[in-house]
Parts: sequence; C-alpha cells; structure tokens
Amino acid sequence: MNNKFEKSVVESIKLRKSVRNYEDKPLSKETIEKIENYINSIDNPFNKKIRIKLIENNNHNQEFKLGTYGVIKGARYFLATSCNKEEFVLESLGFTFEKLVLYCTSLGLGTVWLGGTFNRGEFSKAMNLAENETLPIVSPVGYEGGKKSIISRLIGNNNNKRKDFSEIFFNENFDKELSEEDAGEYLEVLEMVRLAPSALNKQPWRVLKDKNRFHFYLDYKNEMNKIDIGIALCHFYLTLEEKDLKGRFEFVEPNDIDRKFKYVITWVCE
Repeated sequence: MNNKFEKSVVESIKLRKSVRNYEDKPLSKETIEKIENYINSIDNPFNKKIRIKLIENNNHNQEFKLGTYGVIKGARYFLATSCNKEEFVLESLGFTFEKLVLYCTSLGLGTVWLGGTFNRGEFSKAMNLAENETLPIVSPVGYEGGKKSIISRLIGNNNNKRKDFSEIFFNENFDKELSEEDAGEYLEVLEMVRLAPSALNKQPWRVLKDKNRFHFYLDYKNEMNKIDIGIALCHFYLTLEEKDLKGRFEFVEPNDIDRKFKYVITWVCE
C-alpha cells in the first residue's frame, strides 16, 4: 500500500495529537485536493469498504449544521467515515481512518477522534448515510489555533498518557512480559503500537509474541474497542511497511493460550 505521507510514518505517529481548537481559516485548494486524492486511494489489508468524506462546515450551508456540542472550536472542515454493518468492519474502519489521520498529520494539520460528541443526525445527512450503514466516527481537520473551549480545557490533554510497554506486550503467554531485547527488530514497530490513540486512552489491545507470530487480543468492553484495535493495527502495519519487514495478517487463533482476552488477528512474519 502506497502511503504518500509527507513525513515518515514514525514521525507522523509521534507528532499526532488530539486537537480540539482550530484557526478559523480555510484550507488551501492544494491541501483539499491532497486530502481528497488520498481519501480516493485509501485502502486497508482486510479488503473492507470504508467510506470517508471531507465536509466543509460553513455558515452558508443550509442543508445541514454540523455540531460537536461545544467540544470542538473553530473547525471549518470535518472528516466523517461510515461502513456497512458486517464482521471485522469496525476494526477495518479504525485502521483506515487512522491512516488518513496520520496523512493529515504529515501535512501539518490537526485532528481528533470523536466517537460520541457530535450531532450524528446532521453528519448522517451530510454523508447521505444509507440504511445499512453506520457512522461511528468523525474528526475535525485544520490548523490548530484559537482559544480553547471550556469543555476542551475540562477534558484536558492526555496525549502522553500511555500504558507501559510491559502492560501491553507479552512473550509466549500472558504471564510473561515481552522484553525489549526479545522484541528485537520489531521494537520500534511495537512502540508505535503503544503510542496509538484509543477511546479515553484505555489502550484495550494486548499483543502476544509467539515465535514468528504476533497475536492481537482485546480487553473487550464495547464496540468502540474494535475501532481502537484497528488504530493499533494501522500503526503496526504502516511501521512494518516503512521498515520493510514482510509478513501477512491471518486469523489463526492459538488453542493453548489462556483466554482472558478476546482474540482478534495474527501477524505472521516472513
């Protein structure tokens, strides 16, 4: 998959942060074209169809009024994403939308994942949502700036709040932590997974290294967790690509692993 990022994947992951206040200025025609071209070419390794649209939010548009209940301030543009209701589609949506988020980060733009604090009815109208589609996520996109809203100040910024490496990555079983030494050439890849954003920064994914395989699991609590692990898989996959580490995704759940977590997918290293 060709990413066409304007910065490296690793740099884009490290630069990405949650931005809730924006400068009230339009994106350039060139930037809009770049985003739309990227949307048109975006894909995922799970072959799931994910629909994404760049929507301008302006006061002259009488068809819909996009709102975020005061959480976002000054945003002129939003990215909205929808998908059909089917197996493994929320994981694929998380993967695909994070890929776009990182691309926008590489362009110097701010974003933030919104899973609940937006007017779903108005965004659905803007997306021409079909009966069999769901609209789980939107994000503003633009230049960071302006005064923070009261809600944004109350929410604060937990960008640096992440679990320790030892809480997420395991070796052979869930009783044995994966050491940085045993991670070997995959250490930076796994570190990019650790930095992945998630709802309330819960980081519900767990990764188990088993010889030449990495098994991904979820500490499953709700459907948003499926999107969360899709984001983590995106960081994993894009960093692998950048480091030219070959392999493939498979559904091969190990039989002899304690099932304290929900199995999701496996990466088989070549």
